[in-house]
Amino acid sequence: MEMYIGEGFEGNGVNASHINIMIGPRSGVVGQAFSSSLASPSQGHCPFMVVIKPNVPAKPMTLYVNKAEISGELHGNATWGASQAAIAKAVTEALLDGTLPPEAEDNWCIVTANWVNPGCNDIDAVYHNNYRACRQAIRAAMGKLPQRGQIADALPQLGNPFYTPKA
Repeated sequence: MEMYIGEGFEGNGVNASHINIMIGPRSGVVGQAFSSSLASPSQGHCPFMVVIKPNVPAKPMTLYVNKAEISGELHGNATWGASQAAIAKAVTEALLDGTLPPEAEDNWCIVTANWVNPGCNDIDAVYHNNYRACRQAIRAAMGKLPQRGQIADALPQLGNPFYTPKA
């Protein structure tokens, strides 16, 4: 039983997106994480099923876990609306275009951990950044990226949007 893990980051500032993803068989550790997360909401973090539209969930079944506690109406709409729609599109396209194998449709599941900044101010930018970050995370997971050479090449450029060490 395999578990594929990926990461995607897209955008700048308050509308940027960061997504961590786990993909794998329902009968394995990803399925266990999926069911445990769905059954164990915590204060401010209520995992939910990703839908293309009401009553039509994305396939493979995908669980959305918010990294940031919902903070106001715009942030809620950005999370439950724009970000969720972006994840649904990215997952569905990955299934339909063959990025995910055919058995993923009914036998695998996905868990996403998604950052939507409480200070976001452009719901369309949130949508586009979440879509691109999720596609990137899925491709990275399925391609088992990064490769050793990529991490060796990246190490001298160590940093992230919140901190870059001084040389």
